[in-house]
Amino acid sequence: MGMEPFNPLEKRSLAESVVQALLKRPCHPLPPSDPFVGAGIYALYYSGPFPPYEPIAQKNSGGRCEQPIYVGKAVPQGARKGRFGLDACLGDVLFRRLKEHAQSIEQAENLELADFSCRYLIVDEIWIPLAEQFLIEVFSPIWNVVIDGFGNHDPGAGRYNQKKSAWDVLHPGRPWATKLQPSDSTREELVERIARALRVDTSSP
Repeated sequence: MGMEPFNPLEKRSLAESVVQALLKRPCHPLPPSDPFVGAGIYALYYSGPFPPYEPIAQKNSGGRCEQPIYVGKAVPQGARKGRFGLDACLGDVLFRRLKEHAQSIEQAENLELADFSCRYLIVDEIWIPLAEQFLIEVFSPIWNVVIDGFGNHDPGAGRYNQKKSAWDVLHPGRPWATKLQPSDSTREELVERIARALRVDTSSP
């Protein structure tokens, strides 16, 4: 059976090209020091002493930035209302998202912001979700696939009947998270989930 012809417009090829562009970007402190305009994708890297994340920290030591702990996207306002890629205003959505993540980390009792770095890439809006999904598929970042809730926002008054996320159980400190209902998972259970997940090596695209 012969090989299928290469299709440069095939979705996976497009996603991989965007991700490769991201991975060629230098690592920066989190958050970036200078504001910028644009939407896009990003990856956060951890190199600190939190014991459950030791295998991740080792891969990122010395500024190598090889294994993201979290990846995400920042899309223009209005993207969820059907105006995605058309008349949506970009603004500084990517920069603000990285600032929000930095604030969450600063509020955590057992994490230090200085132990985090990031890569980010301004991307044409239409390719952002595709590239984010490819990043998750390739790297299986712990905060995306095992410990959920890092990207959550304060749900606001009257909406605190939802349960505390796994991330807020493992990394307490966000003031609004204390108002949520108890989680179904204990810290010990979450640490064990991380250990099982990190026994499987990840590879770069």
